[in-house]
Amino acid sequence: MSSKDRILARIRRALPEPERPSGAEPAGDIPRDYLHVHGDRTPAESADLLAANLSEYRAKVQRTDGAGLPALLARLLAARGARTVLVPPALPAHWLAAADAALVRDRAESTPYELDAVDSVVTGCALAVAETGTIVLDGGPDQGRRRITLVPDHHICVVRVPEQLVDSVPQALARLDPTRPLTWISGPSATSDIELDRVEGVHGPRTLEVVLVGAQ
Repeated sequence: MSSKDRILARIRRALPEPERPSGAEPAGDIPRDYLHVHGDRTPAESADLLAANLSEYRAKVQRTDGAGLPALLARLLAARGARTVLVPPALPAHWLAAADAALVRDRAESTPYELDAVDSVVTGCALAVAETGTIVLDGGPDQGRRRITLVPDHHICVVRVPEQLVDSVPQALARLDPTRPLTWISGPSATSDIELDRVEGVHGPRTLEVVLVGAQ
């Protein structure tokens, strides 16, 4: 049996009874004996691992506490030269209280051209995965629609540590709602499809900055 045959057989066995082809065997229990996390870590060690992996993917990582967040976001936007910043509907107002940039609200009727004209976007997240350096968005009220984190060229994402930080993907899946629009982000948008040359900003933000709040 070829690899293709084995894959198709597994798909047939996994189908619900009404959709299963005649003669296909029912699916057995799916083995879950893989490691759910690789090693024991303190919250501080998990935050350090997340920061290291994000940096490896060329994301820029900053750390602060709740009191220092507004000033840090203002500095990051000023350093970028951002005159406009896109904000989700329920982004905490005090996060951008110190920023000079004009706030642009997420609107259903905004066109891609209007979103592309915005200098930066600031969002929260659903959670972050330390072992893979991944940020997960689920369209929550402090994150907004998926498109606002794909069109603007500069994305600042705030992660609350340790409450939004998990060590592994299995731990993340256990906390996420699979019916929500999940976006998994590991570093800025990049592709190496053309002659293996890395090109950033093709499928999303060219620059990703992650702020770990409470991870001083």
